[in-house]
Amino acid sequence: LHLDFMRYEVIVINDGSTDGTLESLKNAFHLEPAPDNARKALPCAPVRAIYRSTRHHNLIVVDKENGGKADALNAGLNFASHPYFCSIDADVIMEADSLQRVMQSVIESDRRVIAVGGIIRVANGCRIEKGRIVEVLMSGNPLVVFQIVEYFRAFLCGRTGFSRFNGLMIISGAFGVFERALVIDIGGYRVHTVGEDMDLVTRLHAHMREKGDHAYRIKFVPDPVCWTEVPTNFRVLARQRRRWQRGLLEVLEDNARMFLNPRYGMVGMIGYPFFFLFEAWGVFIEFFGYIFFAVMWWRGSIQGDFALAFLFVAIVCGWALSLSGIVLGEMTPKHYPKLRHLLGLVAFGLLENFGYRQLVAYWRTKAVIKFLLPGKKRWEHITKHGFEHKPLKKS
Repeated sequence: LHLDFMRYEVIVINDGSTDGTLESLKNAFHLEPAPDNARKALPCAPVRAIYRSTRHHNLIVVDKENGGKADALNAGLNFASHPYFCSIDADVIMEADSLQRVMQSVIESDRRVIAVGGIIRVANGCRIEKGRIVEVLMSGNPLVVFQIVEYFRAFLCGRTGFSRFNGLMIISGAFGVFERALVIDIGGYRVHTVGEDMDLVTRLHAHMREKGDHAYRIKFVPDPVCWTEVPTNFRVLARQRRRWQRGLLEVLEDNARMFLNPRYGMVGMIGYPFFFLFEAWGVFIEFFGYIFFAVMWWRGSIQGDFALAFLFVAIVCGWALSLSGIVLGEMTPKHYPKLRHLLGLVAFGLLENFGYRQLVAYWRTKAVIKFLLPGKKRWEHITKHGFEHKPLKKS
């Protein structure tokens, strides 16, 4: 509600919550019942009531029966009135100028921009006041620091590169701006997949290419646009990574026609093959490669010098990629203020190769195996505890 943007509306979807969320919203924002003026362009679970704030004229709260995140987003699209909409998770903290940054990239583009994403930063450990990041600090939880390195690497090395040749296949569900009419045209968010964010972007690419419109862009803005809470324990992190892997596999399966298909341009020839070979099935090869390598070394089939050289090259290559992401992250406006923070990230970029990376590969491999096995796939709920403020001790 305090964004630095001229015209926008905030639509909050209460997706059948049972924890008193609706009552809290009513009390905090002075909500009153309002008429249902939705277009009903997309199917969604029944809407029970609509509320508008008497304090904030641009705040709408939609109370509906539970249908899941994708269903809730479709409900929000039915009430949205502007040409572009921004979907965010309930637990993110947006930068005041986040909409300005992404919409500036839309306005300045020489082509039609149908979707934009930005950098998602880790809020754990930062000092937060009145819903804003007032000081960027490092969390004292090692598991969180590993994820900070991952986020830098994924957003600033991976997505920046794919965006350059319009091959970006994923915009984080935590924050993404999309052309509303086009999303409605393709049927909105699909509720059968847990990877609704990647599914939507992939379908937008397919829709544009199939109708012969190649003059479009799906962009990534290399600036921090919002902050999110990441898991703080292994149990929740394991659930998150298994769910992400399952969502990736579902999207690739549903859009298999794009694989190495020149009709879909750079997405079909580079983007899809990359995710298929390296993100979907590469982790399977990586995990069992660790086991195979260890067994071969134990049996004496691999010389010790060769084994050490191989491990050294593998670790250095991975560390170099992490260092690239960390350096680029420190060049953004809201970087970590102290040298020890930077040195800590560099150290964790190296340490992740000794246990953490293998553990994540194990979780993702389990998701691949479960995906291949017959039977109903169970939704894995991710528990969040609210934003913490436990920075590293000052030296």
